[in-house]
Amino acid sequence: MLGVWGTQRAELGGDGTAATINHSLTLLQRLQELLQNGNSSDSVLRVRTAASDEAKVFHTHQLLLSLQSEVFEGLLRNQSVVTLHEPPETAALFEKFIRYLYCGGVSILLHQAIPMHQLASKYRVWGLQRGVADYMKSHLASESSQGHVVGWYHYAVRVGDAALQESCLQFLAWNLSAVLGSAEWASVSVELLLLLLERSDLVLQSELELYTAVESWLSRRQPEEAVAERVLRAIRYPMIAPSQLFRLQAQSAVLARHHGAVRDLLFQAFQFHAASPLHFAKYFDVNCSMFLPRNYLAPSWGSQWVINNPARDDRSTSFQTQLGPSSHDAGKRLTWNALFSPRWLPVSLRPVYSDSVSGAVQAARIEDGRPRLVVTPAMSSPDFAGVSFQKTVLVGVRQQGRVLVKHAYSFHQSSDEAADFLAHADLQKRTSEYLIDNSLHLHIIVKPVYHSLIKAKK
Repeated sequence: MLGVWGTQRAELGGDGTAATINHSLTLLQRLQELLQNGNSSDSVLRVRTAASDEAKVFHTHQLLLSLQSEVFEGLLRNQSVVTLHEPPETAALFEKFIRYLYCGGVSILLHQAIPMHQLASKYRVWGLQRGVADYMKSHLASESSQGHVVGWYHYAVRVGDAALQESCLQFLAWNLSAVLGSAEWASVSVELLLLLLERSDLVLQSELELYTAVESWLSRRQPEEAVAERVLRAIRYPMIAPSQLFRLQAQSAVLARHHGAVRDLLFQAFQFHAASPLHFAKYFDVNCSMFLPRNYLAPSWGSQWVINNPARDDRSTSFQTQLGPSSHDAGKRLTWNALFSPRWLPVSLRPVYSDSVSGAVQAARIEDGRPRLVVTPAMSSPDFAGVSFQKTVLVGVRQQGRVLVKHAYSFHQSSDEAADFLAHADLQKRTSEYLIDNSLHLHIIVKPVYHSLIKAKK
């Protein structure tokens, strides 16, 4: 062993004209031909499905299968012919699966992701399992006729893939409006629906849009009474205007059927709209999710901001929002100023000057700057008592031909800017994934957050 190592070192050190001769592609081609032709095969896999009497036969090589899969290593240890039973979905992909074991590569489509992941998990081909999971996480935005993210989430729950589960859940939350109008909304499970309804980071047009979708889901699924009540009580009724609440009470068959379960919430919502938030907070606990807005895209909650050629220079804009969702404050508007800087430099990186001839101790470089977004109120008002404002900035990107939310940055009144805003985005490149036709697409949302003040004796 020492002699071989010494020879290799001498060869590398004695001649500076070393080159790499790479015939790996030829080797892969030979391995693929080995599988296709069955040359020198020493094992046979027979794949059967319950729906067919015929079996797919694969003439394979024990060494290659055993190198990739400990399951195949055990199955082929004492026998050369193995019969495998697979459901139709995985049996249809078994040839691709075997080809991966020989060549280390495979191409799949959206509808093939779950069965391929099942094969990789069943036969413990861990590299393929991770590869398929990564494919699923990077193709959540891909367009399909029936939708696929909900199905992938349910599958991730079944197999215990927490990372894929969270990726699917985050995508659904930030792009919920697109899901509500799709075919896959009806396939949402009770557990997933309740998880989504608990979240305050849902991105959708309005709470009324969410109620309408929930009503459709309940009408189609007809769940147990207890489930329907939990779902309906997760709607944030104070975020719906009184005129719309009256219409729902008069026209919604679902609300009429379960009115007793949400009567107290509806009554509290009307009280919220009738009194000033300051007065309402004296008698009711407003530090709960019922009074916390979600990320609504309606104009009264914020504004879209499309910044053309964002790497060029600083930009600013102004927009107005409602003071709050309470009808008591109807007509009260707030003006907000937003400043975007593509190359802002933190204090630690700014040039430092001295009295010496050399001048600046360190020079500021453009590439050291990072994008910065600051959102501040243009006014102060006594109406701000008992309320703070959470600002949320949505960043839209084009994926698979669709504009979807890639990031959501939230910051409160105590901070005027989003920390780490687009910290990893290279806006200098026209090909940046954050640019759509060389424009940065933002949507700024301002959400009033109410606080309990003095508790009055009832």
